[in-house]
Amino acid sequence: MKRLLLGMCAGLLAFGGMLQSASALDIVLAISAAPGSTQYVTAEEFTRRANDLLGDKATVKFYGSSQLGKDKDLMQKLKLGTVNLSMPSSMMSSIAAEAGLFDMPFLVKDRAHLNRIEHEIFWPMIAPAIEAKGYKVIGFWENGIRHITNNVKPIVTPDDLKGLKIRTPKSTWRVKMFSAWGANPTPMSFSEVFVALQTGVIDGQENPYTNIAAAKLNEVQKYLSVTGHVYTPSYLTAGAEQWAKLPEDVRQVLEKTAVDVQGWMYATGTMDDMALRDELAKTMEVNIADRAAFVEASKPIYAEFAAEVPTGKEMIDKALQLAD
Repeated sequence: MKRLLLGMCAGLLAFGGMLQSASALDIVLAISAAPGSTQYVTAEEFTRRANDLLGDKATVKFYGSSQLGKDKDLMQKLKLGTVNLSMPSSMMSSIAAEAGLFDMPFLVKDRAHLNRIEHEIFWPMIAPAIEAKGYKVIGFWENGIRHITNNVKPIVTPDDLKGLKIRTPKSTWRVKMFSAWGANPTPMSFSEVFVALQTGVIDGQENPYTNIAAAKLNEVQKYLSVTGHVYTPSYLTAGAEQWAKLPEDVRQVLEKTAVDVQGWMYATGTMDDMALRDELAKTMEVNIADRAAFVEASKPIYAEFAAEVPTGKEMIDKALQLAD
């Protein structure tokens, strides 16, 4: 009888442990970016900090490199709740037209300017438009400042892009931008870019230094043209309905961590920009593009955005004012 009682107690303890394990809350964070990219290392840092603060309340589990799907798939999974958090970047303009502000070429002067745009334009004007589409933005992070690479020639002015097949994200305004510059823009998931460049399906692409290096695009690209044509944010995002279902104390920790990580991320991005350009120059031919020529060729994009997006002109005017 004693052995039987002991066995029953042990079984109840084991069952209790199983219930505790089964009820543990997992927060799935999934992104498409590759290891080494700003998005990837920021997601790692967020995961580490959040788990330190969450204790036994929940656990953030991070999946990178499109393990759980590409950006479009992940946005759908956010609404379904099979993924809790993701970090879309350029594709956000396809969710809410207002986010296309960050596709306006040469709009963002530097990270200090971006900080002012974030607080005076993004949170009051763009974030609500994204949330109206069923998403909740938790953090305003960074993808980076974008530059052009290709295998044909150095890009100095827009004329040098004529006829070149340039991969772009699936962003309406990025496609319009490269079309205006004379290129043949080819929207494509980032995970497909290396092979497309290697096989000659496309001639070039545009990305921040960190993404170029992380994906080893320098192995299949000859020229790196420093354009700095677009600064792309990265948005730590949840499905709005699924976010509301999380315990309030868990949401508070995740929101606080998203804010706290931002400063670390900007400092890391600044250091990476300086170091990676020199590193990429070891295997690529680097040139500085004619910014004035590109700015002049970009004026029609601003006019079209102002005409198509109800708040477009207001946001552009305000963003330009904040540059000073």
